[in-house]
Amino acid sequence: MLLLPNYKFIQLDVFTDRAFAGNPLAVFPEAEGLTDERMQQIAREMNLSETVFVLPSEKEDVLRRLRIFTPSSELPFAGHPIVGAWNCLAREGVDWSGS
Repeated sequence: MLLLPNYKFIQLDVFTDRAFAGNPLAVFPEAEGLTDERMQQIAREMNLSETVFVLPSEKEDVLRRLRIFTPSSELPFAGHPIVGAWNCLAREGVDWSGS
């Protein structure tokens, strides 16, 4: 059995207040260190319509960078993953001050 590094993820349902309703989404709030290939493999394994990986920003005036993957490819943009990821990060207590 191959053991991989542990990465925390949160699975949530976007656009609903009930479990097992809305749009399912997996969010990896601390995805730094994952390669493009590994993110794609994880998204394929999660097998949800989208999986979001949250990374540190490469720009000074941007707090976080989101990468969105389907089981088959990376998306340049998708609405419910962005809404869900930011809601998830807010609930996790992310520091929005940028410091």
